[in-house]
Amino acid sequence: MTSLVAAAALVVVSVAAAAPAAATDTWHSNDDVYHYFKVPQSQASSIVGGTPATLELEANIGPSGTWSALALDPSGSDYAANVGPLEPGLYHYQYTATMPDRSKVSFRQPGSPVAVTSKPNWNTFFVPGESVAWMDDIATGGTVEELSYPSAAAAEGRTALVWTPPGYDSARAEAYPVLYLLSSEGQTAREWLELGRAKQILDNLVAGRDARPMVVVMADANSADPRAELFNAIIPAARAGYHISSRPRSQALAGVATGAEQAISILRSDPGAFAYVGSFSGAVDSPITKAEAKAINKGTRLLRVYVGDTLDPSYNDNYDLLVDLKRSGARFEFDGVNPDDGATWDAWRENLRDFAARLFGQKVARHGASKGHRALTRPYEPPAAGSITTPHVDPHGIVTFETGTQWAGAKDVTIWGNWAPNGQWFRIPMSKQPDGRWRITVGPLDGYYYYRYVVDGVDMKDPADTVNTHVMESQLFVPGKTDAMLADVPEGRGGTVSLMTYDGGQGTERSAYVWTPPGYDADREATYPVLYLYHGGGQNYGSWLETGRAKQILDNSYLSGTMVPMVVVMPDQNGIDFWTDLSRHVMPTAAEKYNISTDPDEQALAGLSWGGMNTLGAWLGHPGEFAYVGVFSGFLFSYPSGVDVQAVNQGTKLARLYSGDVDFTYTFTRNTMQWLTSQGIEYEYAGTWVGPHGFDIWMANLIDFVPRIFAPGYRFGGVRPPLAGDGSDIVKAGRPVPVKFTLTDADGETVTDARPRVYLVKKTDGVAGNRVAATPVRKRADNTARHSAAKNQYIFHWDTTGLARGAYELQIDPVRGSVHAIALTIN
Repeated sequence: MTSLVAAAALVVVSVAAAAPAAATDTWHSNDDVYHYFKVPQSQASSIVGGTPATLELEANIGPSGTWSALALDPSGSDYAANVGPLEPGLYHYQYTATMPDRSKVSFRQPGSPVAVTSKPNWNTFFVPGESVAWMDDIATGGTVEELSYPSAAAAEGRTALVWTPPGYDSARAEAYPVLYLLSSEGQTAREWLELGRAKQILDNLVAGRDARPMVVVMADANSADPRAELFNAIIPAARAGYHISSRPRSQALAGVATGAEQAISILRSDPGAFAYVGSFSGAVDSPITKAEAKAINKGTRLLRVYVGDTLDPSYNDNYDLLVDLKRSGARFEFDGVNPDDGATWDAWRENLRDFAARLFGQKVARHGASKGHRALTRPYEPPAAGSITTPHVDPHGIVTFETGTQWAGAKDVTIWGNWAPNGQWFRIPMSKQPDGRWRITVGPLDGYYYYRYVVDGVDMKDPADTVNTHVMESQLFVPGKTDAMLADVPEGRGGTVSLMTYDGGQGTERSAYVWTPPGYDADREATYPVLYLYHGGGQNYGSWLETGRAKQILDNSYLSGTMVPMVVVMPDQNGIDFWTDLSRHVMPTAAEKYNISTDPDEQALAGLSWGGMNTLGAWLGHPGEFAYVGVFSGFLFSYPSGVDVQAVNQGTKLARLYSGDVDFTYTFTRNTMQWLTSQGIEYEYAGTWVGPHGFDIWMANLIDFVPRIFAPGYRFGGVRPPLAGDGSDIVKAGRPVPVKFTLTDADGETVTDARPRVYLVKKTDGVAGNRVAATPVRKRADNTARHSAAKNQYIFHWDTTGLARGAYELQIDPVRGSVHAIALTIN
């Protein structure tokens, strides 16, 4: 075969180093936060041969890279959607039409280059960031070429990809060490570049001197005889085309999945042929004997084993492999279980980065598991079929959903939840099991989610959920590092929820849920302040509890000491005249049944969406009734005349408005704020939150709003800059600016233990927009102002580098009470 390769005309061709850029798909665009997809409806219909029932973007955009679908909704002449903010990394996607008969047609934009050879409908895009700088493009990288050669084992011509380092010299005295990377079954060698970003990883390693300059051959050994394919075709072709070493100590072999199995098999059959061997999600088909282990130890400098989490199909195989290696006496290193990814390129890219940095004498500090990886101590046993009623959560946040057999005849079932980074709803496809159940395992998840099933395009509540009776969604909370304010508090330490019924007028009975704080005393002399909290359109009085996690938010706020003990009433606003029902029925009944204040200074009103709109109307139409007002995604449809501006301002201690950046009400909210500003009505805007019109935003709004009401507000003094605070003050961009101020409490006593945060808000047409944390001068600091005992004031050193010119608002947020806003100009 060697002579055959030598005689054959080896073809070496330079190729593109990576997958085509995102710009090649003109249906896709992006800004700093979101990625936008717009598919012309006429083109979609032409491609799929009819009008689809739904068109979706399918991509690895779900939790932990789960393949998920996002609906592209009709918008003008397009189907459109946005997704974000996305974590830095590589994403692959396709467009999929579901036809009226539930058949599916996937496609990419016609004319865009094939980004992934083995998946011709996929396109890709890369989101850069500090966390993925090790696989970003660099200017001084190596070169990738195609190497075509004949394959007797596969009975066809094949192509390998060869990366040579910067400054590769085919005539230098010493041959280059070589790493052979094998692809898995169903892949092509190009996938190492297209999804593995091997070129970028190797470029960065060598540029940073974290790996030795080497030649890397990416090849497909899948055939009837993978060993023969490697030794008789791939290696001879590589040696004929490149100045690479044939010495075992200068040769390394690794692969993913099937390619990893082949690497381990060759390690056993030909010990010593490769001094370095890596298995990325590999396996063995039979136990390793002591004789094999002895030969492996003699000829191998490094055998390193990698595996993903329990979603990696090779997880249990790797447990067996580790047991075999230990039992046989073979020396090896184990990278540990990757807690974040299964058998995906997200994991394998990390494996390549780690493995290539250990080859050919490169000094390595850590020989055990990578940081954050865990031990593999036992096989994984998934929940048995039929054993799950509610979602099963394992100790590592891997969640398994399983339906009953009631949808055994369905053509497709997905689980639809707020999986997106900003709370948008993605559909995750489920797999039909032999017994007719549908199942999916995803993760790791962390925090709070709510979901439904979608059966052949029809929304279905989880039939096993008997807890949430007022809403279509079911709750899932996965303990972890996020959403601590949404977690259940220890038994017996939270507040109490009771049902309040009241006469809604004309003989109708209505209901509201009422939360009372821990230790609530119905007979105490001092009445409790009260918050009336309203749901949105299409919802009901159970929505804040069953979807919005209001009880958990209030419980945690109380136990953390961030809120004043209060009573929270969550009424129903469906089919009513809002103000009449609130003032004549809800408030009198609540005052009768609970020990609450009727003093406007101890009454607050808030609501989301439709409830926010009604809150705005009540605030402006009945000034002085509520000292505290919270508007979550609410706005005014029409602007009222005859508003008593002086009475509104005098009767309000805090009016705070909220909106999400992709909330469909955002423009209306901005228009409402412009009108309020034009009328001289005082309010605060919390800044534009990242997210859509949904409970992820509204829960965050409630968490932000509750600590600010009924609490004695801090008083700011000696604030510098600026001196005037009316927008006339000018800050020069690029110069550090010390922000200084003092805080006193309601009694005039100096406060030294607060943790006020400093934010910056860009203003357009006089209205505040997105709120971002002010950048500190000191690295690794946050936007918290610290108290200086020596100067007896709070100080925050603000870095203004890179700020665009224009009108801004510098906000000092004490978390409790009102924000201190400073209007200024940056130039």
